[in-house]
Amino acid sequence: MDKIIEKKKGWRRLFTHKTLWLWASILPLALIIYLIAKPESNVLRVDKNSLSIATVQRGQFNDYIRISGRVQPLTTIQLSPQEGGIVKQILIEEGATVHAGDNILILSNDNLDLQILNSEAELAEKENILRNTRIQMEQQKLDVQQNILEYRTQTQRLRRAYEQQKQLYQMQLIAREDYLKAQEDYRLAENKQQLIIERAEQDSLYRGTQIDRMEESLENMQRNMQMIRRRKHNLIVKAPIDGELGLLDVALGQSIAAGTKIGQINSVGMYKVEALIDEHYIDRIAAGLEATFERRGDTYSTVIRKVYPEVREGKFKADFKFTGDQPENIRAGQTYYLNLQLGQPEEAVLIPRGSFYQKTAGKYIFVLDKSGNRAVRREIRIGRQNPQFYEVIEGLQPGEQVIISAYDSFGDNDVLIL
Repeated sequence: MDKIIEKKKGWRRLFTHKTLWLWASILPLALIIYLIAKPESNVLRVDKNSLSIATVQRGQFNDYIRISGRVQPLTTIQLSPQEGGIVKQILIEEGATVHAGDNILILSNDNLDLQILNSEAELAEKENILRNTRIQMEQQKLDVQQNILEYRTQTQRLRRAYEQQKQLYQMQLIAREDYLKAQEDYRLAENKQQLIIERAEQDSLYRGTQIDRMEESLENMQRNMQMIRRRKHNLIVKAPIDGELGLLDVALGQSIAAGTKIGQINSVGMYKVEALIDEHYIDRIAAGLEATFERRGDTYSTVIRKVYPEVREGKFKADFKFTGDQPENIRAGQTYYLNLQLGQPEEAVLIPRGSFYQKTAGKYIFVLDKSGNRAVRREIRIGRQNPQFYEVIEGLQPGEQVIISAYDSFGDNDVLIL
């Protein structure tokens, strides 16, 4: 007797023999979808269209950096007054072409004028003292010479008297005492004459020395007077060289101290490029490195002529000089962007520069899998860099795809679902 099979109704109809194969294919797919959609602490879903994705490649790494440089005159001379004063007149305006010796501005200084008058009065007094001293010494010289003549005459008289007394004594016509007295008077006069002559010689030497010293003092005062008068000329500020008056920071009536920088003279025709470079490269920068820049389709070459050792606010300064032609209509203050060559091109694994570096400092990067829908964080090591590429030393292979846009929204997640 055949058994009648009752048809399943309601939810039981979902588990018939005919639907088992369908469940067998649906369940694994649902499991995969669940695992993907399952929230985990290290997985983040992101919009792929908002990311910048680049391909790792092998190529020539050109070791250079891009820096900003400002055109400066090759020679700049500071303009400073040698004498302080008040600005009385400005003869040449800023930006004008000047020649060596041209008057730029005139200062006035009443204290200097008073000092000149006092020095002139002191000099006149010294000259008067010297003149009077010479007159006195000349009078003393004449007095001494007159004394010599008097003593010489007296000595001659006493000599004659002595000789007469000597003859009379020999003839025994006078006493011996009279003879000896005449002899003593003569010898005394002779000694006095010798003393006055020696005194005259000593006085002559003393007067000569004293006059020499006074004349030397007077000459010093005259030289000092000339220097003070030259200070008067220094109140006129002149151009030291031919060039362009690049800066003149003064105003009429302004008080300026000696040595204060009031402007500068720039050489015309020859320029240099002054650049600030990050201190990260200080060990690799030296005089002789070449740099190029483009302007209006032409390429110009420069070379480092001087590297300044001082570092300020994380940067140091270097001067570049042109090794060939200079751009037309070049002007001080213009800005050029130079490509400074640090080394020779070498074969390397490269990735384009991106914002990810600010977050990772080049220590890791997100690498896409073959499907392109999933990215995993991977440790890497980056070496040199230029304005276009990073050099990858470890962690990546050519052909792999990486995310190079900013990582600020990724947090600490290790896996990204795109």
